[in-house]
Amino acid sequence: MHTTNEVRRSFLDYFGSNGHEVVQSAPLVPYNDPTLMFVNAGMVPFKNVFTGLETRSVPRATSSQKSVRAGGKHNDLDNVGYTARHHTFFEMLGNFSFGDYFKEQAITHAWNLLTKEWALPVDKLLVTVYHTDDEAFDLWKKIAGLPDQKIIRIPTKDNFWSMGDDGPCGPCSEIFFDHGDHIWGGPPGSPEEDGDRFIEIWNLVFMQFEQAAGEIVGNLPKPSIDTGMGLERISAVMQGVHDNYDIDTFKALIAASESLTGVKAEGERQASHRVIADHLRSTSFLLADGVLPSNEGRGYVLRRIMRRAMRHAHLLGAKDPLMHKLVPALVAEMGQAYPELGRAQPLIEETLEREEVQFRRTLSNGLKLLDEATAGMAEGGELPGETAFKLYDTFGFPYDLTEDALRPRGMSVDRAGFDAAMAQQKAAARAAWKGSGQAADNEIWFDIAEREGATEFTGYTATHGEGRVVALVVGGKEVESAGAGDAVVVLTNQTPFYGESGGQVGDAGSITGAPGAGNDELQIAVADTAKPLGRLHAMHGTVQAGTIRVGDSVLLTVDVERRDAIRANHSATHLLHAALRNRLGGHVTQKGSMVAAERLRFDFSQPVSLTADDIAAIEAEVNAEIRANEPVLTRLMTPDDAIAAGAMALFGEKYGDEVRVLSMGRKAGENAYSVELCGGTHVRATGDIGVFRIVSESAVSSGVRRIEAMTGEGARQWLVGREDMLKGAASALRTTPEDVEARVAALLDERRKLERELAEAKKALALGGGSAKAENADEVVNGVTFSGQVLDGLDPKELRGLLDQAKQRIGSGVAAVVAVNEGKASIAAAVTDDLTGQISAVDLVRAGVAALGGKGGGGRPDMAQGGGPDGDKAADAIAAVRAVLAG
Repeated sequence: MHTTNEVRRSFLDYFGSNGHEVVQSAPLVPYNDPTLMFVNAGMVPFKNVFTGLETRSVPRATSSQKSVRAGGKHNDLDNVGYTARHHTFFEMLGNFSFGDYFKEQAITHAWNLLTKEWALPVDKLLVTVYHTDDEAFDLWKKIAGLPDQKIIRIPTKDNFWSMGDDGPCGPCSEIFFDHGDHIWGGPPGSPEEDGDRFIEIWNLVFMQFEQAAGEIVGNLPKPSIDTGMGLERISAVMQGVHDNYDIDTFKALIAASESLTGVKAEGERQASHRVIADHLRSTSFLLADGVLPSNEGRGYVLRRIMRRAMRHAHLLGAKDPLMHKLVPALVAEMGQAYPELGRAQPLIEETLEREEVQFRRTLSNGLKLLDEATAGMAEGGELPGETAFKLYDTFGFPYDLTEDALRPRGMSVDRAGFDAAMAQQKAAARAAWKGSGQAADNEIWFDIAEREGATEFTGYTATHGEGRVVALVVGGKEVESAGAGDAVVVLTNQTPFYGESGGQVGDAGSITGAPGAGNDELQIAVADTAKPLGRLHAMHGTVQAGTIRVGDSVLLTVDVERRDAIRANHSATHLLHAALRNRLGGHVTQKGSMVAAERLRFDFSQPVSLTADDIAAIEAEVNAEIRANEPVLTRLMTPDDAIAAGAMALFGEKYGDEVRVLSMGRKAGENAYSVELCGGTHVRATGDIGVFRIVSESAVSSGVRRIEAMTGEGARQWLVGREDMLKGAASALRTTPEDVEARVAALLDERRKLERELAEAKKALALGGGSAKAENADEVVNGVTFSGQVLDGLDPKELRGLLDQAKQRIGSGVAAVVAVNEGKASIAAAVTDDLTGQISAVDLVRAGVAALGGKGGGGRPDMAQGGGPDGDKAADAIAAVRAVLAG
């Protein structure tokens, strides 16, 4: 049997041995196409190459590209688990020619690999071509020797590919495998083509035309090849099975799911195991590539996939969170081909467990509502859209989860009603994907990069230097010159100015005329430096004097004081990352950062807030590394070698063929304290950081925390400011800074003592200074002894105690007290036990509350209390109680 890993490896080896550069899979979050939510095809990472915006050193490439289709236009989520070939995550094998070989060699490569390398039976293969593509038809006859009836002409767009209404396009040729006449279905183009007998395994796209507004306007100057073959489909063929879920990778994941649930993947339970296995792959790979669950954009889609899998775990009877326990099985199957899975395993497991615990609470509430809503519905019934929306909006139930829960009952959902309800809540609708990926690169930067090449950055070792102006941009357009007052973007062939990237802000400084260049009067104040395309350093500034022209030689001077502060903060960020992992665990990974001159900000994966002890320990550990004053070392390595050497990479970052590996801090065995891939600027030794101080720790989103900190002079000034505040407090307290804490504690003790004494004094006052004075307030109303008093400044909490004492004093009767505080009043009334059958304290209090401008009041027949906003009517409240007694 050919395992899935072997099929992938042999595909890449075949094309690698035929002159193709073997390219690692790009992250699932596309870096070059903001219209896509996720990479969904093998050609996506090469899109700019096909459109001519980028060039590659080798005109041929091959890859096994991670792909996800679960949101937006390309969404297979609803079908996953119920068909043989739908997945949210899949791998796309592909070979690509960028203006190199074309149809003949593409067909030759495909036929040789399938029939010679993999020895697939020729009689099981047939192909399709676009109906007007006679060249492809003839090539298949010539190269494969296929008879005419096995080369099927298709007149529809199924066999014509385009990137959009504008851009490259061309005919396709699809290769199909016949799984046998025991399976229903006919060949492509036949009435039975929707059956499962003939399965497409490979699509060869021949890019040869240029399209504008949906119409072909000419031939491409360099025809190209883009192919795509689903690894899961071809592995099924190679392993002699018809169903993708019967290949070795899925069988291993389903077996793990069966073992943990104790439920076989048979009958109606089979779909649940398949959903879990598929969604485990997509969620784990998305997490490894830096996507975290949230309520919008990519994170929202990730959460939907998670919750669908968790719903099926619930259906299988899993009593405890299940998904995180399956991650080791996935890493065992795919971790060798995709090492990012192993590196992210702690984060994946922790996130899945936390989400499933939360979702099980959501599920319980949502299913209860769903059961109530469908209690009277028969099979074939339709759930109102408003109810489905309530499930979504109130209980966090995605729409597809509601559909999924109703499917076994033979019921559907009113989608139009759901959409109408959603439209009424625009804020909730904003959670759907709006293409908020990385901003599209302006074509002007591609033009400059193609013409001039990448900017050479000299700023790792220098803060000033000379460069030649290769481009000027004013108002979004290239110009030949710029004069005083112009806001200009300057690009030179080399520069010490660091362009904003990796969380580090861009450099500021100045551009002046170079000696002997004839532009001595030139003065440009550079406010910021950007890094378009990741390889150009674009200096944004304002011309203060003189004129700058393309071709000029100029002096480039970085603001050194600002750069030094930035470097210190950036190096401290690396030390902070290591300290967080040491203190909190290996699940901590960077989720964002901002390194500026004034402070640093570091976002990291962590489900709960840090304690005061955590913060103190982390801060102390970082400062210990600073005091050690170890040198900061940089090495250039390939990404694979760097990661193998222990360097930490940021998941989802796009790295080139060569990366900078930064090591700093005291050595522990063979490894430095911190080893990370980083292209930023850093201190030469940790001691240059000076001092490190955490100034805040807070939440950013679910599972992500943020630390803000300062270093060097900024930290010193922050500490001086806090010391000045302490001195000011000490002066106000008439003590020394060292004794402020003790003085404040003493004052608090004194205040509590005074408050107790005041309360006792108020009580004594309420009692009239003695029983004789209190008795003078007593009167007889309608034959009942009544004691009524109004007291200023008494805490309402003391009322019941006073009434208890009054009841003891009068023996039989009624007592009422009104306490007035800050304009408001509280009233309480008490009735001795011998009178509760005749008089209710609740009735008395309600009369008093009404007089105070309030409503209600309650308690027991022997004791009740209430209040009102009008403290000036306190005497009226006592009169109202007296009136009730009088009848």
